[in-house]
Amino acid sequence: MNRGSFAGVLTLALALPGFGGAFAEPPAADALDIHGQLASPELQVRFERIAKELRCLVCQNESIADSNADLARDLRRQVREMLIAGKSDDAIFTFMTDRYGEFVRFAPPLTPKTAFIWGAPFVMLLLGGTIVYRVVRQRSRMPLDE
Repeated sequence: MNRGSFAGVLTLALALPGFGGAFAEPPAADALDIHGQLASPELQVRFERIAKELRCLVCQNESIADSNADLARDLRRQVREMLIAGKSDDAIFTFMTDRYGEFVRFAPPLTPKTAFIWGAPFVMLLLGGTIVYRVVRQRSRMPLDE
């Protein structure tokens, strides 16, 4: 397959529904108001909450709502399209987490992996304190040299 035909096949694949590439259909005209916000107040509130809970992968310390990076704009557009399509908040978070990893969420859900990550420093601190206590106690029982 030569380069030109590969590009044509790729363009066609991205244009198909479900691939969500650069050629995805824009949101319905009646779904957005003249300012580009969602026409439904409930959807707009959900959009703002979700956008504040997703991390910009370029800026890393800003949400996609606060970031002006190109990727953040793309993620906001994608969230908006998914809300218009009727996806639930959990489905949107699952999609973003599957695609970009748990780092994309400011507050990842509590799983055994995240519990270990958050709990390990406390366990290590407790273990270190126990070791120091036992060493000090053992040395205090040793006889003093003259």
